[in-house]
Amino acid sequence: MSKPFASSADLSEKQQCLEILADGVYALTAEGDPNVGAIEGEDFVVCFEALATPVAAREWLAQLREHTNKPVKYLILSHYHAVRVLGASAFDAEVIIAHDRTRELIAERGKQDWASEYGRMPRLFKDPDSIPGLTWPTQTFSDRVTIELGGDRGDLVLEHVGRGHTEGDIVAWLPKHKILFAGDLVEAQAALYTGDAFHREWSTTTLDRVAAYRAEAIIGGRGAVAHRRAAVDAAIDQTRHFLQVMLREVGDVQTRGGTLKEAFQATHDALVDRYGGWPIFEHCLPFDVARAWDELSGIDRPVIWTAERDREVWNALQD
Repeated sequence: MSKPFASSADLSEKQQCLEILADGVYALTAEGDPNVGAIEGEDFVVCFEALATPVAAREWLAQLREHTNKPVKYLILSHYHAVRVLGASAFDAEVIIAHDRTRELIAERGKQDWASEYGRMPRLFKDPDSIPGLTWPTQTFSDRVTIELGGDRGDLVLEHVGRGHTEGDIVAWLPKHKILFAGDLVEAQAALYTGDAFHREWSTTTLDRVAAYRAEAIIGGRGAVAHRRAAVDAAIDQTRHFLQVMLREVGDVQTRGGTLKEAFQATHDALVDRYGGWPIFEHCLPFDVARAWDELSGIDRPVIWTAERDREVWNALQD
């Protein structure tokens, strides 16, 4: 019996957990579903990530409104993937901030990514008809932007730390609290999606820069919040190890003249004991290996995923 496609069979609701990490700093996690967060300024709120639809986003905002009624001034998008950005209209934010490359990627492949992710993860798209269209940032940057939160709340620093999960990932850093919103550059006990990744850069210089913050808490793209340095380091190390194993296994198969399917099986065998029980492992791995194969074959920029290509790769790599 063939495996259900990606996460199409995962229809059960996940238990959400809203954590207050410091005064006015919030993270919403949900058993491996995409994480979101918020940071209060003196008289405004900064939200991090937008979820997949306005309906899903409004449910998150309803929880946030139990703690603050300040208006959302800034919405930060860590990268371009549909499940992170298409709920943006619900926030009514004055400014939507993303990296320069994220805006370019939305223009280049946003429509295809929307169709791809809806097919892979339909449960996350609550009332898809509520999506008004592609989300476009209103402010972009190349390296670093600082938002002054006002009063004694300090600053929120947005930085591009290198290519990783995509070409345009950014993180949000609160120096006062040593809290890092890392987007999908780090996962805590959740498998990595690397279908649009730059594995070699991500696993080395990019994660080195993430580690250099020496955060005391990190909110990854999926999974629980990592509290205290040991757990933060473990989340970064797990992310790095996952990438390193993929590169090793795919590279070994290519070196001996093997096939993409053989690379997938070797990678699955090498990762499944440690990561197989973590959210979205089986969903992600075919797409992860296909991208790693391309990268190690000299294809620098990821090939655009379409709903049709998704199915072709999935079917080619399953038994």
